Amino acid sequence: MTRPAGTLGYGEAADELAVQYESVSFDEVHGELLAHYPPAPAAVLDLGAGTGRDAAALAALGHHVLAVEPTPELRAHGERLHAGSGVRWMSDALPDLPQVRASGERYDLVLVTAVWMHLAPGERRTALRTVGSLLAPGGRLSLTVRHGPVPAGRRMYDVPDEETLALAAEYGLRPVHQASRQDLHGRGGVHWTLLVLERPAV
Repeated sequence: MTRPAGTLGYGEAADELAVQYESVSFDEVHGELLAHYPPAPAAVLDLGAGTGRDAAALAALGHHVLAVEPTPELRAHGERLHAGSGVRWMSDALPDLPQVRASGERYDLVLVTAVWMHLAPGERRTALRTVGSLLAPGGRLSLTVRHGPVPAGRRMYDVPDEETLALAAEYGLRPVHQASRQDLHGRGGVHWTLLVLERPAV
């Protein structure tokens, strides 16, 4: 698979990033969102799963998890660090996710953690349509979106919350949670939007 433009710089920095990603816990990243996640066992899709920190934690809670990571170096770290976790791994990428869509599966929870800001505006529209089509009725999409300075060698965009909510409405997704927080790694000027969107059950 050709490397998506949004993954620029991640393969070269994979060793360093693996340490960074694993230095914070699933509960630290998702704590305030957990009340909005479905109970186990649920079908979970983790898009841009990185080292599989979140995927492995959700599998340990009893969920059935597919971790999708387009950067092979990060995926290799994840398969090594979380071997035996029960997580399934796949190489695929937003916005189209052809491999995921080909499986025909639907998901009760889709995580898009620290990924959305890597997608260009047109890609975000396609991605939200794609993800919406993968949600089971009543399924939820968890988005954490970075704002602030762009690290050297990366492709990122500032994504207004209003844009995401408007696109969600177009594709029949309603917000059930919206919040913001400071950066867990203490990076200056960086803050995050936390969104949970739901596909209505009927």
